[in-house]
Amino acid sequence: MYIEEEKRGELENGEVEMAGVVEKVEKSSPADKVVYSGGSSGKNAIVVLDVRRVMVGVGARALFYPTLLYNVVRNKIQVEFRWWDLIDEFVLLGAVPFQSDVKRLKELGVSGVVTLNEPYETLVPTSLYEAHGIRHLVLPTRDYLFAPSLNNICQAVEFIHENASNGQSTYVHCKAGRGRSTTIVLCYLVKYKQMTPNDAYNYVKSIRPRVLLASAQRQAVQDFYHIMVKKTHSSNPLTSMISLNSRFLAKRNLLAFDDGAVVVITETDLDGYDASLNSRVAGSEIWADLNLVYRVRVAGGAALARLSCMWLSCHTDQKILNQKPTAKSKQMESFTVDIHVFS
Repeated sequence: MYIEEEKRGELENGEVEMAGVVEKVEKSSPADKVVYSGGSSGKNAIVVLDVRRVMVGVGARALFYPTLLYNVVRNKIQVEFRWWDLIDEFVLLGAVPFQSDVKRLKELGVSGVVTLNEPYETLVPTSLYEAHGIRHLVLPTRDYLFAPSLNNICQAVEFIHENASNGQSTYVHCKAGRGRSTTIVLCYLVKYKQMTPNDAYNYVKSIRPRVLLASAQRQAVQDFYHIMVKKTHSSNPLTSMISLNSRFLAKRNLLAFDDGAVVVITETDLDGYDASLNSRVAGSEIWADLNLVYRVRVAGGAALARLSCMWLSCHTDQKILNQKPTAKSKQMESFTVDIHVFS
């Protein structure tokens, strides 16, 4: 099963194309994927379909107009059910606009619109926005369980910031103004308003109570915060490079780098080694030297620990100093370091 999407240009990571049909494949468990094999233009093609993504896409299409009608009715009969809300001086968050809303948005000072809708749920063409002098950034994202990619989030956040720097407002919307668009606004707040993800979410929810994030959208905000914000404001460059949460590291099979467990060996340290020796012998000698360095370091750490105990014992109460040394204290008065080299 394929869902046709009108996309042009370079395909992003995880997208596949067969016979003019484009489908984006996201990471998921192996059980959610189906491998399709077939011929295309005389060549064999193998495509991995994300079953979960496809099924959600089918459901989203079927529910689009019924849920849109539901939102319109609630907007008409409930005053508190607003179509959009002013989140920041230059940021509006809301539902999908109709063509009749473009003129009103322009009157509100909106000079940019960020659309998170897929093509089938977009009601205003880019040409109409441009006719009113409004820039239009389109970042199609599947509804319900999915979040914008990190690259798309960064594009949207900088788009909003650029408009705000010029004193212009940006309208960020998806279908209902609850999940996908909220993800973008939260990321903007944590980067340019110095909020934490939780503070930003609580702030937006206090203005627009019906916002609700899926787990993937919450994780997208957290990833953006750790990668793009904490890295930017960290005073330690090394810490900023590895300030990723455990789930982000696990997804990419990465491990946090421990600089304290590294011994740096320069070319000067290797002077004197004969390159003509048998590689196995040379490798054995190098490992022997590394083994020596490691054992010296471990032994040195133990020695420092014992010295610390001796130093503390010298500053105890005078009565304790006058007592006869016990067997345990005698053991602390000396220490030895054994260094073994295995070649």
